[in-house]
Amino acid sequence: MKEQFWDPVAGFGVTFRTMFKKVVTEQYPFEKQPTAPRFHGRHQLNRWPDGLEKCIGCELCAWACPADAIYVEGATNTDDADGEGRYSPGERYGRVYQINYLRCILCGLCIEACPTRALTMTNEYELADTTRADLIYEKSDLLAPLLPGMEQPPHPMRLGDDEGSYYRGEYGASAKEGDS
Repeated sequence: MKEQFWDPVAGFGVTFRTMFKKVVTEQYPFEKQPTAPRFHGRHQLNRWPDGLEKCIGCELCAWACPADAIYVEGATNTDDADGEGRYSPGERYGRVYQINYLRCILCGLCIEACPTRALTMTNEYELADTTRADLIYEKSDLLAPLLPGMEQPPHPMRLGDDEGSYYRGEYGASAKEGDS
């Protein structure tokens, strides 16, 4: 008898408790709520302070991706006589870099696998688009913007003698010594 009378009343308990509460309306497109500081949003390919790309085309991010959403094709940097042809301080750079956001689950395993911290995740969460092709982000869509003082690659290394000084963070000291 208890089950016949009490269970329906208990089932409507949540409905009755929330029925008289004030409704909270989010004005989403016009008033955006801030995200958590460690939120995993859209990816970004970072740059060194002189504008060279941090990505060395190692493809570790693509291998770590459980959804197979990342495609990287590495190429060799060339040091011509005029210093043109260098996109990153290492021997290689990511010539083709694509992330398919139709597959990406925003897990962050790719940023854990990156040895140079070239790939990070931003707080941008608006990834909807009108066509499926627009959700495949190319390298140009993912690269961080050039800040003041940065130069568009390709150009020779400006902050140190070799790629080791870039990766160890010793480029600040060598640049200051060269200025004096």
